[in-house]
Amino acid sequence: MDRLKEKFAQVAAPLAVQTKKLVKEHGNVVMGQYTLEQVMSGMKGIIGLITETSLLDAEEGIRFRGYTIPELREKLPKVEGGVEPLPEGLFYLMLIGELPSEEDVQDISNNWARRSNVPNHVFKVLDALPKNTHPMTQFTVAINALQTESEFAAAYSKGISKSEYWSYVYEDVMNLIGRLPRIAAYIYRRTYKNDEHIEPNPKLDWAANFAHMLGYGEVDGFKRLMRLYMTIHADHEGGNVSAHTTHLVGSALSDPYLSFAAAMNGLAGPLHGLANQEVIKWIFEMQDSLGTKKPSKEQIATYVNKTLSEGKVVPGYGHAVLRKTDPRFTAQMEFAKRNNVTDDTIETVWNVYDVVPGILESLGKVKNPWPNVDAHSGSLLVHYGMVEYDFYTVLFGVSRALGVLAQQIWDRALGHPLERPKSVTTEWLQAKVKSSATA
Repeated sequence: MDRLKEKFAQVAAPLAVQTKKLVKEHGNVVMGQYTLEQVMSGMKGIIGLITETSLLDAEEGIRFRGYTIPELREKLPKVEGGVEPLPEGLFYLMLIGELPSEEDVQDISNNWARRSNVPNHVFKVLDALPKNTHPMTQFTVAINALQTESEFAAAYSKGISKSEYWSYVYEDVMNLIGRLPRIAAYIYRRTYKNDEHIEPNPKLDWAANFAHMLGYGEVDGFKRLMRLYMTIHADHEGGNVSAHTTHLVGSALSDPYLSFAAAMNGLAGPLHGLANQEVIKWIFEMQDSLGTKKPSKEQIATYVNKTLSEGKVVPGYGHAVLRKTDPRFTAQMEFAKRNNVTDDTIETVWNVYDVVPGILESLGKVKNPWPNVDAHSGSLLVHYGMVEYDFYTVLFGVSRALGVLAQQIWDRALGHPLERPKSVTTEWLQAKVKSSATA
């Protein structure tokens, strides 16, 4: 048993006991009330899931095991001389619940490198697809093809105790995370770089090796950006589509490969992960429409109002929970300033930030007019030369694996059951409203 797995067993076993005791002794505690509007609006705000890895604070943004993003950038281990946290450290924190040492992080990095070999049949499946297949489609197809390697599925078919589920899920999760950068980089090089692939460098940390395989290993700053990007996109509590899908599909005891592939189909939606692609596309369209790469704030305001008047949204702005600027947006802005990263597109993003919230607030309908993480990420990628915005959501997906798969280990360790909420018909709701009015 590797060090991380042994450590997890030590922290998970007592919490599993506490969880069963909590349900047995306090299962009748009322958690709150919900409204018809919440039922009809995607169950927003209804507490119905347990996610150990992170919690979304409306004022502070995402907290990973209690730590804000600024705190993580300060406290998590970094490469020697670096300033951005290593994603390996965040994975350790989400899984174990405590800050890792540099030795812990190096151990995970080495562990993922040992597990990173991708079977040839996965590449053959990808090569059978048309090259113009959307990268997210290729990504989910590859993950499904990789499911042949599931240790959990193999063990379950032979018959294992429920108490052992988490152990095999752990192995799948570690193998999958170790292999995802290789798969994603293969898709990128196949789709955009004439099938000229780059072999992994096991001496590099997880995010830096990803940058290397993408072909940006020698681009100053891109490795640093990937370390930050993989950290801030890793998790967003349990109710977002990709996290919830992983939990939902996993609750049927589907293995991590099947669960994560399903989650990535959700991430590919324009109201979720595809938004980062939509933002940079909108920026480019605005620049083209206005005939300048450096539109003024007045020009931006005019274009924003035009966008809204056409019944469209300004991509990258607004959030279901947050009531302030997303700290992940701020982290990227700070990264750009610290690394002297600036160009016409990034300056446009910053000018949009100065203009859009005021316009949205004036409408009186938007609870959160502030930017989310997607509003900035594409501009940094463009700056470093990755202009193929169809691929951006794949980067998001590689990062999101850290949080949703760490949580799946917890799901099995705590024995979370099959998810099966009650649904009703609109007719039933109408009858309920009518009976409430006459009561």
